[in-house]
Amino acid sequence: MTSTNAWLVAQGRVLASATVADTRAQRRRGMLGQKHPEFALVLPNCRWVHTIGMRCALDVAYLDDESRVMKVQQLSPMRLPMPVLAAHSVVEARAGSFERWGVRVGDIVEVRRVNDAPSTSRPV
Repeated sequence: MTSTNAWLVAQGRVLASATVADTRAQRRRGMLGQKHPEFALVLPNCRWVHTIGMRCALDVAYLDDESRVMKVQQLSPMRLPMPVLAAHSVVEARAGSFERWGVRVGDIVEVRRVNDAPSTSRPV
């Protein structure tokens, strides 16, 4: 999964290109096989991820129903963290990305689809 269809935006600033995993197959595949992903992956309606079979460490942000970051964690490959039951969606990126982007708990992270008008955004 390498084609991007969205942008991650926080505090009026574009953070990264993103792929929204809209289908079951995309959600199942996730970032498997990505050695150095240069994009973020958005998993709507998600409360839990794992890094079993991953080739790189990931930054993971759990978002509530208002796209506010509830929890941020960095996961090494082959990890199975606890689910975040109150999460509404998850954003994954290569480890270190959130620090570079300045993503912190409490931030609002918008997902703007490529086909959306510039002034609109969708909660994930």
